[in-house]
Amino acid sequence: MSNVQTASADTPLWKTVLDFPLVTMVVAGALFLLASVGTDYLFWKSELSFGETGDLVAGTLLPVLAGVLIYKLVIARMGKHKKDDMPAQGMFGDTLLGLGVGAAIFTTVVGIAAVLGVYRILGPGGSTDLLQIVLLAGVSAGVLEEILLRGIIFRWLEEFAGSLVALVISSALFGFGHAYNPNATLFSSIAIAIEAGILLGGAYMLTRSLWLAIGLHAGWNVTQSYIWGLPVSGFDFDGLVEGQLYGEDWLSGGLFGLEASVIALGVATAAGIWMVWQAAKQGNWVKPMWSRNDG
Repeated sequence: MSNVQTASADTPLWKTVLDFPLVTMVVAGALFLLASVGTDYLFWKSELSFGETGDLVAGTLLPVLAGVLIYKLVIARMGKHKKDDMPAQGMFGDTLLGLGVGAAIFTTVVGIAAVLGVYRILGPGGSTDLLQIVLLAGVSAGVLEEILLRGIIFRWLEEFAGSLVALVISSALFGFGHAYNPNATLFSSIAIAIEAGILLGGAYMLTRSLWLAIGLHAGWNVTQSYIWGLPVSGFDFDGLVEGQLYGEDWLSGGLFGLEASVIALGVATAAGIWMVWQAAKQGNWVKPMWSRNDG
């Protein structure tokens, strides 16, 4: 006991403040955004040009690389309980599993929509946006959004206030972060918050790493856009087929896409709740810091 008290007394005040979970979260989030968004801004403002395709690749991957580097080198070493949520172990296996699960979940949503007459394939697509889909909807959205929402916000909210609060707040931020997307509505933001927020938060809780969530996020986006020719959160892409949605917006998602439908809300939320339940069974449900002993 005396050793603990001495160590605490010897800790500088600035370190104690910086290690407080909410402070760590804000600082880590600012560093991450500065690195990723700053790199994106500097690239597009620079005179560098590698051609249309080269600019797309560089303009997408450089911010991702900057975000991953600042996370690995700085953010993973921050806070009282230091932890790297992007470990080498599970990088390939969990990511591939996530890609498959994400694809399966959204294919199930599309299948139900087709049976209900909400979705129909009109013909082949041009597949002209494959690279954009993979880079923007897959890699960039999957990696950057998961680091920020689950690797930073969820992580330190959970350390402070427990799993339930972290899940609710990170899900709400994720959903309403899409509120300014093309054709977004209040319902689309709420739907994404519930269906995707719980699903991705549950994936993080279950594995205690970001790889499964990154794979899920990317697999969901790429499958709906490239395989089934549907909008990704309001953004249209030219995919493998030309898909069309019919019916009332609550059932089809309207111009925003199937993510804003009760079909996706039901299927993805059920999968997310199952993951959270499994995480809790494994002992991965965290209590608020004021009701546990972090000694």
